[in-house]
Amino acid sequence: MTLDFTEAVITHDTLRIDVGMAGKTLTLVTRPGIVVDTDGLQLVHSWVKYRQAPTNPDTPVTLRVELVGLRAHGSVVVRPPRRTFGQWLQRRLTSLPAGN
Repeated sequence: MTLDFTEAVITHDTLRIDVGMAGKTLTLVTRPGIVVDTDGLQLVHSWVKYRQAPTNPDTPVTLRVELVGLRAHGSVVVRPPRRTFGQWLQRRLTSLPAGN
């Protein structure tokens, strides 16, 4: 399952997601300013991989995603959006449209 927050309209400062999942991978695609907290997630034969894109340290946190519940026999991946083919060829980082 993939949850993509790159173009999300954010109306609250916190989003709590109750996870009850076994097997496969839960992927969260985030943009700068979105923080994912996995401290409330109980892992059974599972792991979390958290990859962040290089960002400015002054970037304000616009959304805090809290994962709580049980995750068994799989993985949780938090990552930035993928680069386009042209960005990859030119070794550019992913950039967001103006205004985000």
